[in-house]
Amino acid sequence: MEEELKCPVCGSLFREPIILPCSHNVCLPCARTIAVQTPESEQHLPALLHSRGPAPPASAPGAAPGAAAGSAACLDSESAAGGGGGDHADKLSLHSETDSGYGSYTPSLKSPNGVRVLPLVPAPPGAAAAPRGAGPASSSLTCPQCHRSASLDQRGLRGFQRNRLLEAIVQRYQQGRAAAAAAAKCQLCDRSPPEPAAVLCEQCEVLYCAACQLRCHPARGPFAKHRLAPPPAHPGAPGGGGDGGGGKGAGGGRKLPTCAEHDLENYSMYCVSCRSPVCYQCLEEGKHSKHDVKALGAMWKQHKAQLSQALNGVSDKAKEAKEFLVQLKNLLQQIQENGLDYEACLVAQCDALVDALTRQKAKLLTKVTKEREHKLKIVWDQINHCTLKLRQSTGLMEYCLEVIKENDPSGFLQISDALIKRVQVSQEQWVKGALEPKVSAEFDLTLDSEPLLQSIHQLDFIQMKLPPVPLLQLEKCCTRNNSVTLAWRMPPLSHNPVEGYILELDDGDGGQFREVYVGKETLCTIDGLHFNSTYNARVKAFNSSGVGPYSKTVILQTSDVAWFTFDPSSAHRDIVLSNDNQTATCNSYDDRVVLGTAAFSKGVHYWELHVDRYDNHPDPAFGIARINVVKDMMLGKDDKAWAMYVDNNRSWFMHCNSHTNRTEGGVSKGATVGVLLDLNKHNLTFYINGQQQGPPAFENIEGVFMPALSLNRNVQVTLHTGLEVPQSVKQPKLPNN
Repeated sequence: MEEELKCPVCGSLFREPIILPCSHNVCLPCARTIAVQTPESEQHLPALLHSRGPAPPASAPGAAPGAAAGSAACLDSESAAGGGGGDHADKLSLHSETDSGYGSYTPSLKSPNGVRVLPLVPAPPGAAAAPRGAGPASSSLTCPQCHRSASLDQRGLRGFQRNRLLEAIVQRYQQGRAAAAAAAKCQLCDRSPPEPAAVLCEQCEVLYCAACQLRCHPARGPFAKHRLAPPPAHPGAPGGGGDGGGGKGAGGGRKLPTCAEHDLENYSMYCVSCRSPVCYQCLEEGKHSKHDVKALGAMWKQHKAQLSQALNGVSDKAKEAKEFLVQLKNLLQQIQENGLDYEACLVAQCDALVDALTRQKAKLLTKVTKEREHKLKIVWDQINHCTLKLRQSTGLMEYCLEVIKENDPSGFLQISDALIKRVQVSQEQWVKGALEPKVSAEFDLTLDSEPLLQSIHQLDFIQMKLPPVPLLQLEKCCTRNNSVTLAWRMPPLSHNPVEGYILELDDGDGGQFREVYVGKETLCTIDGLHFNSTYNARVKAFNSSGVGPYSKTVILQTSDVAWFTFDPSSAHRDIVLSNDNQTATCNSYDDRVVLGTAAFSKGVHYWELHVDRYDNHPDPAFGIARINVVKDMMLGKDDKAWAMYVDNNRSWFMHCNSHTNRTEGGVSKGATVGVLLDLNKHNLTFYINGQQQGPPAFENIEGVFMPALSLNRNVQVTLHTGLEVPQSVKQPKLPNN
C-alpha cells in the first residue's frame, strides 16, 4: 500500500495532499514547484516587465540592485512563513511592480520532475499599479501522472480541495510503521547486538545508526536527494502518535470538515454534476444552485457499496493470480525435469548410433536447450509480469480498504469516483487468458532412431504427435426434439496440430457407434433421431500421424413428445405460413402440400390441427408423407403420402390415389382433426373432435415419415404439437422409444 501513499513528484509520503481535477493527488509544496505559466499569460509578460517606469529608490540604504531578483528566486518564502504573503505564493501571481535593475531578466527554477517554473514575486506594499491591459497572469498546473493541465483561478492552489482522507491514512500508516519499528536496530551494524537506529532513509527503506549513516549513507552524491526521517518513536512518545493535520478535536471526535467556499458551513449535500460535497450556502447562492444534488450520507453509502463491489472482483482476480503463480512455479520445475528427461533420452539414442550420430547429437542437444531456455524465459516473463500486476492490485486493495474504514463522507466522496475507476481498470487488466500459461511443460520433440545410416545427416526432431483427447463442452451440448447438438474443444496448452474430428453416435438402442460427422468444425447438430431415446456420443481428433484417443462419452436424451411447426423451406410456394409457422393457408384454389419440421421413425406420436376457416366445402387432407412427396396436388394421390381427406359431410382414406373407407362425419369451422402415428404397431389413425374417424387408416407402414397437410385458399388450419397421446387411444411404450 505504501506506493499509494507516495507523492509522484517527490517520491515521499504525502504532505498536505491536494486533489487535482483529474482525481490524482500531489503534495501542496510539490504543487508550488510544478505550477507553470500558461502560454496565454506569457504573451503579456514582456509588456509587464518592459513597460514599467523608473525604479523607485531602494527601501533601505545600501540595498543591492539584485535584491529584488534575489527575492524573486525565493519561490515559497512568504508561503513558508505562513503569513499573509502566502496568498501571493499560492495564487502564483506576477504582481511585481518594481524593476530590479536587471532589465528584462527573468529568473527561473526547475522542479524535481524537470518542469521549468517561472518564480513569483509578491507585490511590495505601495507599489504602483500594473500598466493598463497587462492584467494579472494566469497559471496552470500539470498533473505529473496523467499530464493533464489544470488552470488556477484567483484562489490559486487554495482552489484545490484538501484530501483529508489520504492525509489521515498517511498519518496512520506512519504511526503504524513507527510502532512496528519502535525497537528497530541499525540494519548495517557489525556489532552484536546492533546499535539503535538513528535515522530511516525513506528511499532506501534502511535503518542506520549514526556511525553507519555517516559511513554508508553520506549526504552527498546520489544520496544527497534522499529523505532521512527521524528514528521511529514509540507509539506514546511525542510525535509518534499525534493526530497531525487529520487528527481529532478536543472532544475526542473527528472535526467536521467545513466548506472551502464558506468557512462557517459544514458539508451537507453532494453535487452530482460537479462530483463534490457542498454546503447549504453553495446550494442557495453559489454555482451549485441549479445542479443535481443528493444527500451526503446516501451518496457516501452508495459509493462505498460500489467500491466494495469492485474490490470483490479485484480480490477474486488476486486469488486467481496467486494460484497462477504457484502453477507457474510448478511449471518451471516440470519444464526442468522434462527437459532433463528429453536430454537423457536424446543422449541414449545418439550414443546407440555410434560414430555416425556424433556430429548430429550436438546439434540436436542445442535444439532441446534452446527450446527449454525459450520456455523458461516465457514463464519467467509471465511470473515477473504477473507478480508486478499482483503487487499493484494488492497495494490498491489495501489502500482502498483503508479508505473504506474512514468515516469522513465528504472526504471519501472527494476520491471515491477516481478510486472506483482505478479499481475497475485494475480488474479489467486481468483479461481473459492472462492467468493461463503461455507455454506447456511438454517438449514437442520426438527423435526417430529407426532410419538407415544413410539418413543420419537428415536426422531431426519430428514435430508431429497424435492429437490429444478432445474435451466435450457439456455446457454447450443440448437436445431439442429429435435433434442433438454437441460441442468440443482441444485441451489448453495443446500444440499438436489437428486436421479434423470424427464424431460417433450409437443407434439410441445400445448398439454400436457409427460415424455421423467428419470435419474441422467443433460444433455439430444431428437431426432425424428417435424421440424418447437415449444416445451415446464421443469424438476423437486426427492428423497426419494418425487418430487420437476418444473423448469421454456423453449421454443425450431426446424429447418424449414432438414439438414442431410447418416447414417453410419445403412447403409449396403457394402456401402462406403465419403465427410462427404454426398457421397455414394457401393462395391457390388448387391443393398444395406443406410438411412439418419433424421426422418420425420410431415411437407413438400425436398432433392436432384446428380448422380456423372453412369456406365453400373444400377437401383438406391430413396425414403423413415422405420428404420427397409431390407438393402441387392433394395429399395421398402419389405413393409418398398417406392421408385422410374430408369435406363437411364425410371422409376418405387415400394412398396412391386409391380412395377407401368412406366414413360419415365431416369438418367445419372450429373443428379439430387429430393424427395418431403409432410406429410401434405401424399404423395410422385419425380423429375428428376427439372421436376416432373410421378404422385404423393404414397398417404395415415403415420408414421415416413427416407430418403433412394439403389445402387450398378456402381453408386455414393451425397446428398444435407437443401433445400427449389421448388416454383412450394411448398405446403402451416399448423400451427405448
